[in-house]
Amino acid sequence: MGAQARDGDEPESVRVARVLREQIIDGVREPGSRLVERELSAELGVSRVPVREALRSLVGEGLAVPRRNSWMTVRVFTERDIDELIEVRTALEPLAIRRAAERHEPDALRRMRAALDAEGDAARRGDGTAARRAAADFHEAITAASGNTLLDEVAVTLSGRMRWLLGQHDEFAEVYDEHEAIYQAIAAGDGSAAAELARRHLRTSRTAAHQTTDRRELT
Repeated sequence: MGAQARDGDEPESVRVARVLREQIIDGVREPGSRLVERELSAELGVSRVPVREALRSLVGEGLAVPRRNSWMTVRVFTERDIDELIEVRTALEPLAIRRAAERHEPDALRRMRAALDAEGDAARRGDGTAARRAAADFHEAITAASGNTLLDEVAVTLSGRMRWLLGQHDEFAEVYDEHEAIYQAIAAGDGSAAAELARRHLRTSRTAAHQTTDRRELT
């Protein structure tokens, strides 16, 4: 689980935050599990300073909760948390999707298509982690395609929590099919249809996330 660099210029604290973020979103670090500076420093082979900075970043992203001294816990998302996330997504995503369809930029469509193809390939292989990550990449590509910088900034702030929410799906083929329908509507320039498909997709997302929290409460 070492903190391996993707980019030689990536600051160590950013790299550590990325590794921990992915582990939380992928479910490697379970909700409520401890995040202790000393233990993470030894595990990831870095000093405690970048770990401390990384944990602060995760708190700011809503993925970790500070406790006492030098440790934190992975956030346990509640039913209310999920409803609030869905409420925000319902307000923002149809707007982003409609704007993406209206702008209809070829480069943006290619980025969406690439993320969608990666999601489909992963779903067919049964690779849940890769499918969920590609699904999140698809949503982020749509937001970028909207051309609205403020919407993009808000999406960055919520990215970790949104990726967690998208990571609660187990029906990879169903999610892929819904994304494919949204993409086809965007590619056709039909913003209204794409936005309505997004609202239906969000209802699926709400159900999947609530089922996950229900299973967790039963264990």
